[in-house]
Amino acid sequence: MATRMKEKSKARYESREKRPHATASYVRISSRKVKIVIDMIRGKTVKEALAILEYTPKAASEPVVKLLKSAAANAKNNLEMDPDGLYVAEVTANEGPTLKRLRARAQGRANRIRKRTSHIHIVLDELEQVQK
Repeated sequence: MATRMKEKSKARYESREKRPHATASYVRISSRKVKIVIDMIRGKTVKEALAILEYTPKAASEPVVKLLKSAAANAKNNLEMDPDGLYVAEVTANEGPTLKRLRARAQGRANRIRKRTSHIHIVLDELEQVQK
């Protein structure tokens, strides 16, 4: 068990408020599929991440692009940050509620269809400028 859990979580929460972020909840795609896409953009600048996502042939790239643009707009409008000087600090995809549906089968039986959802969260941060 980790030590000082309450202090660490409080520090993370306070620093999160200072950084631009965006959340998309109940996205109708499995979090497992989203994680493949978000692993490609973690640590990249916003421009690089958008370029990567634009040419990624995965269905999950569309909601992630929308969310990344939203986080960049939050940085510009709410925190007066330059979107060109930002990078993707944290990006997570957690499992959301599963919609359970039934598909009719032979002889009066039914199979369960699970339509999975996910919650995607992006936190941006400013690049450290190297002093020369």
